[in-house]
Amino acid sequence: MTLTELKYIVAVARERHFGRAAEACFVSQPTLSVAIRKLEDELGVTLFERGGAEVGVTPIGQRIVAQAQKVLEESASIKEIARQGHDPLAGPLRVGVIHTIGPYLLPKLVPVQIGRTPQMPLLLQENFTVRLVELLRQGEIDCAIMALPLPEAGLVMQPLYDEPFVVAVPNDHELAQHKAIDAQDLKQQTMLLLGSGHCFRDQVLEVCPELSRFSAASDGIQRTFEGSSLETIRHMVAAGIGVTVLPVTAVPEHPPANSLLRYLPFEGHVPERRVVLAWRRSFPRLAAIEALAQAVYECELPGVKMLAGEVAAVQD
Repeated sequence: MTLTELKYIVAVARERHFGRAAEACFVSQPTLSVAIRKLEDELGVTLFERGGAEVGVTPIGQRIVAQAQKVLEESASIKEIARQGHDPLAGPLRVGVIHTIGPYLLPKLVPVQIGRTPQMPLLLQENFTVRLVELLRQGEIDCAIMALPLPEAGLVMQPLYDEPFVVAVPNDHELAQHKAIDAQDLKQQTMLLLGSGHCFRDQVLEVCPELSRFSAASDGIQRTFEGSSLETIRHMVAAGIGVTVLPVTAVPEHPPANSLLRYLPFEGHVPERRVVLAWRRSFPRLAAIEALAQAVYECELPGVKMLAGEVAAVQD
């Protein structure tokens, strides 16, 4: 049994497809398949149900894959422990960030971080929350900047900032004349939302549940269009297709005079999300985590409430 074989079975369990798992592991499919078959022969059990369009995981396979994830995480800690003997701020820090935070935080964060700890370059990866949590558990990344709630337990979380939501509408839209928007004002609008898998989509629907396109009984939303990114949706709003909800960091600090959009705050209770920095309990470079958090606190993000001084908490 090798760590490489464990990495392969975790990838197959995640992708539910041998070909995609091989691509994710940067090996050929025959190489991956032979290694997994060898592991199954060694263990004397069948880990995966083959033959269908999608690979299934057997009940015993699910238990073994879960244990394999723990082994991979612990093995990654060995390297980190060795690094701890040196300067914890020396060397790259592998940071994950979700798609709806990265484009707006990173342009501010990277220059601040370079000024504070130039010896600690950030290796950045954008992905979905679920995938970043998995990469954290496997030791593929060191920490991740995400929004609550998180789908997994066992992580340490440092609150970074609370971020309110705003409504973006075309300049010539009827709502553009409002000073603020009540969530009920959006019920009859054509809403533009991110596609499934984005946590920000879920957060918007939690704030305005009547906007869910899957609620057939709802007398609210007329039509819902999905976009692959907030920037794509912003362009669709500018084109007059509908309206959307954005995090306040996505609002330009100095909109051009000829902007086709208007950004409006919510009226009354303002929906918001909490952005946190999360890492494994076993990650030893705590000074690096603290340095990254402090760099975020020094970023100028208009409209957000920085949470410097909040105590980190473990999610059980």
